[in-house]
Amino acid sequence: MTDAAELRRRTAELLAAHPPATTERLEFLRARFDAGLAWVHFPEGLGGLDAPRSLQAVVDAELAAGGAPGNDPGRIGIGLGMAAPTILRFGTDEQKQRLLRPLWTGEEVWCQLFSEPGAGSDLAALATRAVRQGGGDWIVDGQKVWTSSAHLARWAILIARTDPGLPKHRGISYFVCDMTDPGVEVRPLRQITGEAEFNEVFLTGVRIPDTQRLGEVGEGWKVAQTTLMNERVAIGGARIPREGGMIGVAAADWRARPELRTHDLHQRLLKLWVEAEVARLTGERLRQQLTKGQPGPEGSGMKLAFARLAQEISGWEVEFLAEDGLTYDDWTLRRPEGVDFTGREAGYRYLRAKGNSIEGGTSEVLLNIVAERVLGLPPEPRTDKDVAWKDLPR
Repeated sequence: MTDAAELRRRTAELLAAHPPATTERLEFLRARFDAGLAWVHFPEGLGGLDAPRSLQAVVDAELAAGGAPGNDPGRIGIGLGMAAPTILRFGTDEQKQRLLRPLWTGEEVWCQLFSEPGAGSDLAALATRAVRQGGGDWIVDGQKVWTSSAHLARWAILIARTDPGLPKHRGISYFVCDMTDPGVEVRPLRQITGEAEFNEVFLTGVRIPDTQRLGEVGEGWKVAQTTLMNERVAIGGARIPREGGMIGVAAADWRARPELRTHDLHQRLLKLWVEAEVARLTGERLRQQLTKGQPGPEGSGMKLAFARLAQEISGWEVEFLAEDGLTYDDWTLRRPEGVDFTGREAGYRYLRAKGNSIEGGTSEVLLNIVAERVLGLPPEPRTDKDVAWKDLPR
């Protein structure tokens, strides 16, 4: 049984064999993965040691104290938070061995090809088609939208319809798509921030070997649920210190600008501070629950809280800063590698937070999930549940 003392010993050995000050960053990250210290709860040989998930904090603290480089999780968050747990659960041994190491080290960036122009909140209505060629490769045609990091990605997790004669949730399969295939076209989507953090992706005759399928044919919705549950935890359940994240920026503004303070703004800031702390502690409890299994629908509640707080805090900050809150550094079209909610100006945070209630599942859909799967309320009537996808009105 791997305990904290054993992990500290292994971490010390890693730092001694690969001193961060003299070891190239990628070499160190590869060595960390091979030592089982990437994500300690993963199996041995896949970056882990079959240790309790809660002990990852022990490793992270020791490595931070030793000056070890990180793997830039903001840049590779889709791979870490969504692709990796799905591959671990449904991938073959060959898929795990090939994909997980460069995913964790950041050598290969991942994106998520789920949403479509006509299938966003109702994701199971997707129309991207995958047709099998004589029992071998699959040919994929369709369009995906709101794809973060597609302009950086080497791989994508993709769901496509493989049997239109079945009801919409049952005729879907799940694939790993090579983003370098000549049939993949990535186009930027300019947002309200002026940036093109998202993309639309056109798939034309993309050939995917059957060896790049995750799960059984027609069971893609089941596989996708693992991805979506982990996505919501990744978005809404990130570990931050007390008064960290956006509430920390707002509190710092309050302390730095006493001439702008009013009683009303003070009361609203106190309320937001308390709510942010409640959300932080709830997220910590959720992470402790994750040590005992896969994420459940509670992650949807965390993502809901994250979206609401981000929008309310950024709105408070813009109001507090008055004309300074309206400044914006650059409207030039850029294609960033990640989202920075704390390192940019208030105007950016205010605009970017508007997307938090859409991305990773709309707040309306997540409220339904919490109502049905957490509170046990009766589900909404679904007249299309048993109708073949090809017969649905469009």
